[in-house]
Amino acid sequence: MVDTIILDGHPLAINKYSSDTSSGFDIISVEFSVKSEEYHQVTTLLYAGEFHVQVPVEDKAFRGKIIEYSTSITNLYKGGQVGTFKLVLKEVEE
Repeated sequence: MVDTIILDGHPLAINKYSSDTSSGFDIISVEFSVKSEEYHQVTTLLYAGEFHVQVPVEDKAFRGKIIEYSTSITNLYKGGQVGTFKLVLKEVEE
């Protein structure tokens, strides 16, 4: 079971994970929780849009970019809140 992915060296604890390679490229879908204390760090990381993606438990690594992104809450600057982030990352040629 995948419980962690790494984007540009930053580990993210994953709640849901799925992958697909039918297009000839790796595509992974992830869902993870973000606490208000982590919000700025996580959104700053995601702003890059393209990352070195690692899925350690599957021994998978590729260059990927965000093709879908959503969050259950748009302002986690208020303390004590938790949002659910969803990402779909697609492998890109380096």
